Amino acid sequence: MNHPVNLTKQNIAIQGYDPVSYFLGNPTAGESSRSVTHKGAIYHFSSDDNKAMFVQDPERYSPQYGGFCAKAIAEGKLVPINPETYTITNNKLYLFYNNNGTNAKLAWDADETAFIEKAEQQWANGELREI
Repeated sequence: MNHPVNLTKQNIAIQGYDPVSYFLGNPTAGESSRSVTHKGAIYHFSSDDNKAMFVQDPERYSPQYGGFCAKAIAEGKLVPINPETYTITNNKLYLFYNNNGTNAKLAWDADETAFIEKAEQQWANGELREI
């Protein structure tokens, strides 16, 4: 199945944030001069080391559910994210919507296991609607 990916109009993933930086505990915007294309998405990196780590294992560092809001995926929706609202669980990066007083991560944190299960089911069946 070909899943959607949350990209800018320039095909940039995670709004230009360095995916490896999340796993190092400090989400950082990457630089266009350090970029890699993976499955049609352009990822930017804040360092050559981070870029090399991603190239070696892109699936490990790519966000879950195409970089869409993980809670929204559990509800069958494709919703954009705030790149600074995230969690890492079982070495997987989950991103969340956080805007206009709504932080999807708060609900996710209250029942993460159930949300992951629902999101996995929704992602697998592919019946997602854009919001």
